Amino acid sequence: MKILVTGGGGFLGQALCRNLVERGFEVVSFNRGRYPSLDAMGVRQVQGDLADRDAVIAAAKGVGAIFHNAAKAGAWGSYESYHLANVIGTRNVLDACRAHGIGRLVYTSTPSVTHRATHPVEGGTADTVPYGTDFKAPYAATKAIAEQEVLAANDAVLATIALRPRLIWGPGDNQLVPRLAERARQGRLRIVGSGDNLIDTTYIDNAAQAHVDAFHHLVPGAACAGRAYFISNGEPMPARALVNALLASVGAPPVDKHLSFRTAYAIGAVCEAAWTVLPLRGEPPLTRFLAEQLATAHWYDMGPATRDFGYVPKVTIADGLVRLAEAHRASR
Repeated sequence: MKILVTGGGGFLGQALCRNLVERGFEVVSFNRGRYPSLDAMGVRQVQGDLADRDAVIAAAKGVGAIFHNAAKAGAWGSYESYHLANVIGTRNVLDACRAHGIGRLVYTSTPSVTHRATHPVEGGTADTVPYGTDFKAPYAATKAIAEQEVLAANDAVLATIALRPRLIWGPGDNQLVPRLAERARQGRLRIVGSGDNLIDTTYIDNAAQAHVDAFHHLVPGAACAGRAYFISNGEPMPARALVNALLASVGAPPVDKHLSFRTAYAIGAVCEAAWTVLPLRGEPPLTRFLAEQLATAHWYDMGPATRDFGYVPKVTIADGLVRLAEAHRASR
């Protein structure tokens, strides 16, 4: 079977492509750029923009399933830019499924679609945790719209599923751990709140595995069709302990300084105003949304994913940290 992966050049996208190629699938990646690493895997690359409906439909010709992983992520940017990539782009993927009679769509969502200010999520499932309201970040707002449209499209012809992996990390990450390490080395990293709040994370191989597990069980009428699932390692850790474990793996100094939530939230509001009014380049170092995320407990029940499509994480956090440290040493 030929499978289309949108955003195959990204961190999770490359892991998905690698997993699928190893299982014998012919893989096509739809990207804005070109990636030599995908060429090395034998993945055919099609360059284009998700907002270009004709390009998406053309890329999907002849495929039997789509992994829609591409999105505009991050904590800052105009709502319009997020809506174009995350909502319009997803609608174009759905149109491609309908145009070619594609029967399976695995959508990469995010736990952020359930964000509700400082409300903790402790052992939640997609059935018990409602969608968020009053989103302070366009990423979360647009991903919530897209996820709901993907699930609404599930029918007797097209089976859809939405997976919400929490904080993906591991070798090859060029966002989460590198940013933490850079700020720690500069002495600019702080723990928001006490750092005792439990949070879930997902090792990269487990995130890819969950998507492929879901794909193999996804058919019209399946238990997982038309539903959303939280995905993680299922090993919640205190935020402070997790951050310092990740920093230690890449040779960065530990963080032991704290900011109260109220102070962090106020700084986030000031940063948002400054980046909006001036405006300043890049992303602000802190936002209100990020302050809320950092200070609040977020961990999930993997039971539904195990029950409905057999997801059981294979790489523990401890093993993942060893692999991350080995990859860091090799890169140096």
